[in-house]
Amino acid sequence: MKYLHTMIRVTDLDKSLDFFTRILGFVETHRTVSEKGRFTLVFVACPENPEVPVELTYNWDPETYTGGRSFGHLAYQVDNIYEYCEGLMKHGVTINRPPREGRMAFIKTPDGISIEVLQKDNGYLPVQEPWASMPNIGSW
Repeated sequence: MKYLHTMIRVTDLDKSLDFFTRILGFVETHRTVSEKGRFTLVFVACPENPEVPVELTYNWDPETYTGGRSFGHLAYQVDNIYEYCEGLMKHGVTINRPPREGRMAFIKTPDGISIEVLQKDNGYLPVQEPWASMPNIGSW
């Protein structure tokens, strides 16, 4: 058995692509457009792991998606969680669960899918402000 990818449905393809590529730093690996099926699939991945993409499924006919929290979350590790979260905030991303202990944070995609951001190698950075006293915002 081989893991292939994770799929999430998106309501605004341009907004989601901007979030994943410009803000998170992913790259688009390939795209499928189906006129007959009325959908577009865009695969994006971390440059370091292009073999593990996220499939962004955009259905052309408007739909309302529910259950984002029941999906669970995507998880990615970063070299420095504080610097990464600071960069996200500069792009207007809400840090729903700040990395208070120097190890884990949660954010959400424009469609409300939770993303867990972890310090590389399950490590912990020394606790520091403003993260240590930053409150949770919303749910993750």
